[in-house]
Amino acid sequence: MEVQSIKQRFGIIGNAPALNRAIDIARQVAPTDISVLITGESGVGKEVFPKIIHQLSSRKHGTYTAVNCGAIPEGTIDSELFGHEKGSFTGAHEARKGYFEVSNGGTIFLDEVAELPMSTQVRLLRVLESGEFIKVGSSKVIKTDVRVVAATNVNIPEAIAEGKFRQDLYYRLNQVPIQIPALRERKDDIYLLFRKFAADFAEKYRMPVVQLEQDAVQLLNRYGWQGNVRQLKNMTEQLSIIEQNRSVDALTLQKYLPAGISTDLPVLYKKEEEKNDFSERDILYKVLFDMKKDINDLKKVVVDILQSNEDIGELQNNNATLIKQLYQEVDENSDALSKIEIQQVDEPEQESFQHHEVFEESLSLQDKEIDMIKKALEKHNGRRKNAAEELGISERTLYRKIKEYKIK
Repeated sequence: MEVQSIKQRFGIIGNAPALNRAIDIARQVAPTDISVLITGESGVGKEVFPKIIHQLSSRKHGTYTAVNCGAIPEGTIDSELFGHEKGSFTGAHEARKGYFEVSNGGTIFLDEVAELPMSTQVRLLRVLESGEFIKVGSSKVIKTDVRVVAATNVNIPEAIAEGKFRQDLYYRLNQVPIQIPALRERKDDIYLLFRKFAADFAEKYRMPVVQLEQDAVQLLNRYGWQGNVRQLKNMTEQLSIIEQNRSVDALTLQKYLPAGISTDLPVLYKKEEEKNDFSERDILYKVLFDMKKDINDLKKVVVDILQSNEDIGELQNNNATLIKQLYQEVDENSDALSKIEIQQVDEPEQESFQHHEVFEESLSLQDKEIDMIKKALEKHNGRRKNAAEELGISERTLYRKIKEYKIK
């Protein structure tokens, strides 16, 4: 059966490529018994796809059972899914078959599967792997032949990382994934869906079909639709019942759209995002300036210590080594910070002062560095390797500084 025929049969409206792709995957996987995991936001219509898979499979004459896992209390979920024996718990006055036993030979749809307790997830994994389960309060193993299709609006990899969902169960359910696109990703389908819902409600309530003016259509298309198709359908029903004027403009439509959920306006969103970025940059620049100042102060202290001793060899060996290492680490950190290009932001006057302050400190330290390098080179008769060891820096760093400061 072709995708278009499936849409007509199951009442699916829309021509978005992502939607067509999801339908095509469902069509291809239907003849097999592979487990399917349907993902997508709440309200996108995930419940239609298990029906497509069941009706196009060899199990279409078997039982189709849809179970909302999030609506069943944790204490009774095992009994609902796998059944229980008489007297197995308080209130179990008689034995009961669970959904997996009733659906033998058919398909079971587990909606909101991520809401299952961890203990129930273990039982479900056993059914998927071996087709076996045990009723609550029983020790007898029961076999079942059920096709499992699951759905969730939860990000399961995140749930796995938080310890709320078993990884092995995820891989077993997710043999074939089907992703249903959000309504805001189907811009061309939004107005088509509205017209279909408006016609259905007009027939249901026996009233003229509500229509949208051009500005209302534009608002409809750029709205965020966090509730997806379900939200659009509910809004259309409200509009059809309440509005006396059957031609609705944007101002009237806006009353039915929650103010707390913004419309899909990329330009405005981008401006807000850029504003936040500038604020973060301001903080980053301040931290960099403070770090630069601290490193310059530390370098001054190290240079003063070195200058107070005409010959480093006269110091105790341990202290001399420590000072050399400290100077080298400070020098490397200073070089790394110097490579960061600082740009002007919201407060140019204050930043200009900070640039000036760092520049003055660097000049003062630069003179001391030049003087120390010259003394070391003179002491060792121009031998750079020995001079570098004397200064506690690498020969490569010394060569770079000689070239940078144009020392002859």
